[in-house]
Amino acid sequence: MAARKTSDVFVDCLEAEGVRYVFGIPGEETLDLNESLDRSSIEFVAVRHEQGGAYMADMYGRLTGSPGVCLGTLGPGATNLVTGVADAYLDHAPLVALTGQSDLERMHKESHQFIDTVSLFRPITKWNARLQSPAIVPEAVRKAFRVARAQKPGPTHLELPEDVMEAPLDAVPLPVRHDIRRPMPSQAELEHAAELIREAESPIVLAGNGLVRVGASRALREFARVTGIPVAETFMGKGLLDYEDEHFVGTVGLQSRDYALAGFEDADVVITVGYDLVEHAPSNWNPNRDKTIVCVDSVPSEVDEHFITEIDLVGDLYHILSRLTEELRLAPHRPRGSRLDDIVLGRFEAAKDDDAFPLQPPRALWEIRKALGREDMLISDVGLHKLWIARMFPAHEPNTVMIANGLAGMGIAVPTAIAAKLVHPERKVVTVNGDGGFLMNFQELETARRLGTATVNIVWENREFGSIVWKQDRKFGRHFGVDFTNPDFVALGESFGLPSWRCESIDDFSEHLDRALGLDVPSLIVLPIDYSLDVTISEELGTETVAT
Repeated sequence: MAARKTSDVFVDCLEAEGVRYVFGIPGEETLDLNESLDRSSIEFVAVRHEQGGAYMADMYGRLTGSPGVCLGTLGPGATNLVTGVADAYLDHAPLVALTGQSDLERMHKESHQFIDTVSLFRPITKWNARLQSPAIVPEAVRKAFRVARAQKPGPTHLELPEDVMEAPLDAVPLPVRHDIRRPMPSQAELEHAAELIREAESPIVLAGNGLVRVGASRALREFARVTGIPVAETFMGKGLLDYEDEHFVGTVGLQSRDYALAGFEDADVVITVGYDLVEHAPSNWNPNRDKTIVCVDSVPSEVDEHFITEIDLVGDLYHILSRLTEELRLAPHRPRGSRLDDIVLGRFEAAKDDDAFPLQPPRALWEIRKALGREDMLISDVGLHKLWIARMFPAHEPNTVMIANGLAGMGIAVPTAIAAKLVHPERKVVTVNGDGGFLMNFQELETARRLGTATVNIVWENREFGSIVWKQDRKFGRHFGVDFTNPDFVALGESFGLPSWRCESIDDFSEHLDRALGLDVPSLIVLPIDYSLDVTISEELGTETVAT
């Protein structure tokens, strides 16, 4: 029997962690690793740009709770991963990034393609390390996955020197345990929090991405049903409550006035549950720092002058919400309506009668919602369309409207949709892209075609960076440096082997969308869009605050 290489043991460790896919591009310095992967149960998904691979790993982690894995070689391969890894860092998605590296013996001097990637990745990972010895591989891999999973989850990074990977090693993976122990609040803390909520005249819940991560939507729905307390969701918390639930008061995060219209202005107690401050600063809903805040989260709260908590309930979110529900069962509040929800959903409902072409965003979203089922997925790229989707697109279930709101990098939708389809092949997966962001990772259409991931990619075309046009017009009364021309997107899609259509009418869009959703291959739809309708919809909703 041939001697085992370190790369063989490394891949054994990945298999022990349950890794199904590694997304990336092979390099000279990862020859041994890729050869070991080729002899394993893990599918290596060759992508067309490392950023796309990192985004795929990011989405895989968001949807499964298990770290997605991406691979780049040294130098430019590693630097190309950075944006996707940083996105996972700010959106708290579990991810393990792997990068090749030169031999150890040339790291002390100026050398071809060598940069200190461990230092490069340090600010955007929870932990990262260089594997300087074959002997540490089982420990390092176990730690990388354990840290990536732990609350709050996020990316880790391992650098793999070429000579270390090809060295002989006789070792086995460490035992893998996925039952991460989380602390629980004491009974006294639970009773104190319940008393604050019970005595409140107008409490409200702000539900965020943390609840989605741990799968605690059912506990939140039961809490709202029993207590009657209204629930507002962040962009990344969409679907935690069905938008038709009487306790749902809207999706907040576009502008500070959203919170007032959703009920925060009148609230005396705000219960934040799984709320990440990166989603939208607390100064927007607690500008006067006069709210009593009950924080329910998996880790102690972040420090912010507008987020001074009265009590922190730290631990398993499902368990804490269930306990609070029992404590408050005999003192329910009366559900109340939301002016925010009335305005936004009213405009959405009215969109079905808008016959203008090019389509305005509400009508386009109406057609998409009509075509998708409760569990189907809409993935938004970043730009002005993201604000429309976050504000207006109704969600029935969590993880069905996917929005990046931490780093919020353009070009995320096409690659992340591929990972979403790999995780949920039974669901329809649609992306909405601006014509600016679409070209940043459109090369992954080839990956989608090769894998047979039947995603429907819709490009809203207006030949401008729409969100910047909007902001410049509002601030300066004019816009500049934002116009561009486009290729023939239909011809571009067809060159990748994708069925592709351009819409010339409203009827075209609904027909092309229905046809595309019935295919078993990826497709492309180009939709001219009219952004003349302000995303704020109504002057009553105030001034936007979120970065796009």
